[in-house]
Amino acid sequence: MEMLLPIRKIIHVDMDAFYASVEQLDRPELRGKPIAVGGSSKRGVVSAASYEARKYGVRSAMSSVLAQKLCPELIFVRSNFERYHEISKIIRKIFFEYTDLVEPLSLDEAYLDVTENKKGNPSATLIAQEIRAKIKEKTGLNASAGISINKFIAKVASDINKPNGQKTIPPEEVISFLEELDVKKFYGVGKVTKEKMYRLGIFTGKDLKAKSLEFLEEHFGKSGHYYYNVSRGIHKSKVKPEHTRKSLAAERTFNENIASEVFMLERLEEIAAEVERRLQKSKVAGKTITLKIKYSDFTLQTRSKTLPLYISSQSLIMETVKDLLFQEKMKESVRLLGISLSNLNNDTKKSLKVTSEESIDVQLKLAF
Repeated sequence: MEMLLPIRKIIHVDMDAFYASVEQLDRPELRGKPIAVGGSSKRGVVSAASYEARKYGVRSAMSSVLAQKLCPELIFVRSNFERYHEISKIIRKIFFEYTDLVEPLSLDEAYLDVTENKKGNPSATLIAQEIRAKIKEKTGLNASAGISINKFIAKVASDINKPNGQKTIPPEEVISFLEELDVKKFYGVGKVTKEKMYRLGIFTGKDLKAKSLEFLEEHFGKSGHYYYNVSRGIHKSKVKPEHTRKSLAAERTFNENIASEVFMLERLEEIAAEVERRLQKSKVAGKTITLKIKYSDFTLQTRSKTLPLYISSQSLIMETVKDLLFQEKMKESVRLLGISLSNLNNDTKKSLKVTSEESIDVQLKLAF
């Protein structure tokens, strides 16, 4: 007899154009205008773009020079991470009103597991609506959300009705939803991978699901197993809340792959700021700094260095990260960067117990 495991109800909350929206919130004269957060110099890069700017094709990680060409009326605004952190804290406080299973991905997005929640509400869809309404009430900002049975599908769903919308993919619709989805919208499929899939005749989730595991591993290496599973709605990664741990880290996956080290440094500054915030919140410092790099072909590389002293500040972290970044030439364009600090100065001897991830082969049809 096959054991029926309880369904997981996962919400992915993603703030709409977060940095740019905060600037427009604080400066009314910028509302309704195309703005870009970032430097306007020749070597500057766009950290975030308002929806007014996105209509012209301006995107994050784009060079400021190109952004200005696409949108001559573009207004550049310097980033204010202290303010972004302040609002992010308000948003996360709202999340914890519903569940302790909150996994922040960055200042502006997080996964929530509301299978069992503090409100006793069986509907993840209604919980997402409440959370978005509270965020709007408390901060004046809009958030979008995706709701489904696992992190992968929730993440994909959160982009569908952006901005200021949400999308629920209930268990019984998961397979049909994925089959109709263009592979370029699969989380984890970047520009290079998309083009490779298109050349192989893989245009939709249905096409992807039709390929054997052997075929996918032959053409996409280790990522082939991932594609094989997610095309079938299988993604076993649990929502991992922040705990006291042996390391503290932050990372960011980019909408478009980055090839320039200048752009990478801009992103790493943001990531280092987030690591500093988490270190200060946990009141710890670390000696070992690790730079995580995931390339466009999904190969993963880490570069580490152990210092003689404990550090926790963004500036000191970045000194080492720069050395690690230029330690060797990049193989190809980059889709993810991360920074972690380990060898921490906390006294606790406890280590997190890692449990094997559940296999969810059968989804119960409960209210979503």
